[in-house]
Amino acid sequence: MADESHVGQIANELGVKVKQAHAVAVLLEDGCTVPFIARYRKEATESLDEVQISTIRDRLEQLAELDKRREAILKSLEERELLTDDIEKAVLAADSMTELEDVYLPYRPKRRTRATIAREKGLEPLAENIFAQGALDPAIEALSFINPDKSVESAEDALAGARDIIAEKISESQEVRAVARKLFTEKGQVRSKLVAGKESEGAKFRDYFDCSENISSVPGHRLLAMFRGEKEGVISLQIRPPEEEVLSVLRKRVLKARNEAARQVDLALEDGYKRLLAPSMETETRQEAKKRADEEAIRVFAENVRELFLSPPLGRKRTMALDPGYRTGAKLVCLDGQGKLLHSDTIYPTQSQKMTDQAAAKVQELCRKFEIEAIAVGNGTGGRETEAFVRSLGLAKSVTVVMVNESGASIYSAGKVAREEFPDHDVTVRGAVSIGRRLMDPLAELVKIDPKSIGVGQYQHDVDQGALKRSLDDVVTSCVNRVGVEVNTASKELLTYVSGLGPTLAKNIVTQRDSKHPFRSRKELLSVPRLGPKAYEQAAGFLRIREGENPLDASAVHPESYPIVEKFARDLGCSVKDLMDDEELRKRVRLENYVTEKVGLPTLKDIMAELAKPGRDPRDKFESFSFAEEVNSIEDVKPGMRLPGIVTNVTKFGAFVDIGVHQDGLVHISQLADRFVNDPAEVVKPQQRVTVTVLEVDMERKRISLSMR
Repeated sequence: MADESHVGQIANELGVKVKQAHAVAVLLEDGCTVPFIARYRKEATESLDEVQISTIRDRLEQLAELDKRREAILKSLEERELLTDDIEKAVLAADSMTELEDVYLPYRPKRRTRATIAREKGLEPLAENIFAQGALDPAIEALSFINPDKSVESAEDALAGARDIIAEKISESQEVRAVARKLFTEKGQVRSKLVAGKESEGAKFRDYFDCSENISSVPGHRLLAMFRGEKEGVISLQIRPPEEEVLSVLRKRVLKARNEAARQVDLALEDGYKRLLAPSMETETRQEAKKRADEEAIRVFAENVRELFLSPPLGRKRTMALDPGYRTGAKLVCLDGQGKLLHSDTIYPTQSQKMTDQAAAKVQELCRKFEIEAIAVGNGTGGRETEAFVRSLGLAKSVTVVMVNESGASIYSAGKVAREEFPDHDVTVRGAVSIGRRLMDPLAELVKIDPKSIGVGQYQHDVDQGALKRSLDDVVTSCVNRVGVEVNTASKELLTYVSGLGPTLAKNIVTQRDSKHPFRSRKELLSVPRLGPKAYEQAAGFLRIREGENPLDASAVHPESYPIVEKFARDLGCSVKDLMDDEELRKRVRLENYVTEKVGLPTLKDIMAELAKPGRDPRDKFESFSFAEEVNSIEDVKPGMRLPGIVTNVTKFGAFVDIGVHQDGLVHISQLADRFVNDPAEVVKPQQRVTVTVLEVDMERKRISLSMR
């Protein structure tokens, strides 16, 4: 059962009701997925959205990990006979992993330290006497601890050992660590310096050759760049607040008198800070700063992936796709409306006139033969020239010609999924097919590629890979379930992301569909091996069966709600199909009359919206786009030009825009609008069509500066 204290804490942190958080916790324990809870359990959660539900899920897991660590610490202390009532109370009261580890630090098993060695020499009583800072003379007190057999040859040896014990005691103090942590967090300066002799090979990090910034305000992308520069051995990094300021604050906490004992404590404090506490706090501060930077980068990446996956589909059109190339020619494929490969070939439209004429004749012939409705041209090397060639052929105006972003297509074409799908074709054919299918349905094709390979993130290889994978999986799952999946045509990869399924059930569905016959109803899914009632409950509402036995199977109405719709129809004296087809009939339904203990107005309103537009695609309508004809390479780009472009990537410092020259330009955050912009995502999103002005072209560094102002 859900831990009620955790539920209460999470509700307080997120500003939701306890019963909402509790409902989510119970549903998650029952095996429900985030998309299912958000879409079909609105009454239980009072309409919490996917983000809120995911946050509750993640926080429940974090608190469970905290409890697990708490139990391990208590067990360790008990086994070593160190557990006292006070320590147990402190362990149980710790409400964060940091606080818990601070409590445990003095008792944690550790390798031999200078303090450990001093204790072995019998100097702990001397350290305790000095730390009390009473009216004693440490030098005289130390005389009685001289012991040549234990390498304590003099009073100064004894005092040095006592200071080592005091230094460790201070550095492990929970109170001292909390104060130091606050100073490192709020006043720490991250300083980067060039490593001698690395100027030439580290040119890309030259902004950080001599840089100092407050750790609390340094942007995440800049911090990740510094960490990468350090990892590559180009720059060195240090994160420290002003040393004297820290020592001044700590002295006020630690020193209790002005005498010789206090002077010894002060020496121990300074040594302990430099040798123990500062390195420990710097490590912690680095980890926290890295975590924040990771979270920011992952959030931006996830938002970009969401926009890309939900970009408008052309739909089921007979499509020709061209993967451009100069020397090796352009790989050409023809696909039917379902994306099935019908024909593959190679043309050479950018070489000799004879080859260009042959290519033109072939494209025109294939367009007629396969009744092509759209042509997708990859935006790689030779893409603009190939696009210009296609547009020059005088094809019917009904044939849509579109440049398609091919980022990651090569990853797909060489991967396991493509090999399974096209075992008898090489990577060039597979890549061209992927380009064509991306135009038809970006979501269905992009799920086959690791999102990290799509090219809409920044520093994705530097961030926490586990956190990144989880975030991207959440986004892809959200997109797939938001759009819905046609069970009789979907790939195994697309079905994998459907709520409640996963790779095994997705494969079983495809195997049964292809070996027997298309599914005629959602109920038939229960005959799929290993697909039990729970998986069916979670998945059914997100799967579509068009032209099936029950018209509701093509909608997002969940099978558990079919009786409600049937009651609507009975009460109106019509069929379910009549109700779906006739708006006037739907207007006569009084939803409040159908509210029950389990089904409230949120679900009833969702049902009615679905009846009006069953299985509607939430993605925007596809609109064709063309780059400026006279601009094909970076050499053609001149300051002052106004050009159409497509946003390819959004970062914290601006947006990258494809203007059709194989080198994306950057619109800095300051150039996004005629107003202050705090977050570029407020203004632009990936795949958005924009018009930009060229500010500057740096041919040497292949950089284009753009403005949207």
